[in-house]
Amino acid sequence: MRSNIHLFVVGSFVAASAAKVERLPKPGESLTAHAFALEPGGKGFNLAVACRRLGANVDGVLPVGDDMLSGLAVPALERARLPGEMLRRLPGATGAGIGFIDAQGENCLAVFPGANGRLGADDVREKQAAISKANITLAQFEVGDEPIIAAFEIAREAGKTTLLNPSPFRKLDHRLLALTTILVLNASEAADMASDLAGASRSPFDAHGLTEIQTFAEAVMTMGPAIVVVTLGQGGAVFCRSGDLPLHQPCFPVIAIDTLGAGDAFAAGLAVSLAEGQPREEVMAFASACGAVLASTWGVFDAFPDRAIVDAFLLDHC
Repeated sequence: MRSNIHLFVVGSFVAASAAKVERLPKPGESLTAHAFALEPGGKGFNLAVACRRLGANVDGVLPVGDDMLSGLAVPALERARLPGEMLRRLPGATGAGIGFIDAQGENCLAVFPGANGRLGADDVREKQAAISKANITLAQFEVGDEPIIAAFEIAREAGKTTLLNPSPFRKLDHRLLALTTILVLNASEAADMASDLAGASRSPFDAHGLTEIQTFAEAVMTMGPAIVVVTLGQGGAVFCRSGDLPLHQPCFPVIAIDTLGAGDAFAAGLAVSLAEGQPREEVMAFASACGAVLASTWGVFDAFPDRAIVDAFLLDHC
């Protein structure tokens, strides 16, 4: 494990259930599931687990309620070797999620925020020392804007980097965008954001539209971020930075079994390798390998790879 990298996650925690089905259900339809999982999850928790597995020291804040589902949290943090102090207990229900994964590995899901929606800026400010120490502070959109803004303000005042994955997508607060160093989003989220900026709808980006992605990224970078990364599913991912040509990282050829959590694995790999100061070519290959390894395995929590697994995958595929 590498002990010189410190990350802070403004997280979400949900009790995540997933069913493996032959195809995604139609309205009003009941299907037989071929596999089922109930495990600790949430995009913030996933980021924390994935970064820890890759060797980073991880701290953060994860909100849970006071109901039965909150009982998943403590043993989950212990298994992931994450500090128990990350948990922030709030009255009411714990977040929960439901996902379906079809035979091709595609998914659809719904998330009930629960305690994640009640996380406040003051809950985050209590962790000022840990945020100021972190090389990168990471956040996603399963919590509200105000706790993210509070964390990013602390990080930027300390001269540190921030990474935002605006998923599930909502209109971005310009205050938050101005505090974001690295923006990581998928093709649909990028299209939604481009629509907001242009005031007109557009279809998701794809790997054939590098010029369009670069134009989108350059527009976003005028609002704060220094790096914009767009993931394109089977089309790979694109890294954009001001003054550089966009870098396209092709998707690694794997048989997709379960794509839930693949975006979180990618973002974790990106954060860890950027914090280590790796060049962008290595950053993108490493992040893509993290996502590919996870997508080729059923489940999420136990499937996040450690560094040895990712390094072996890269040796086999590069």
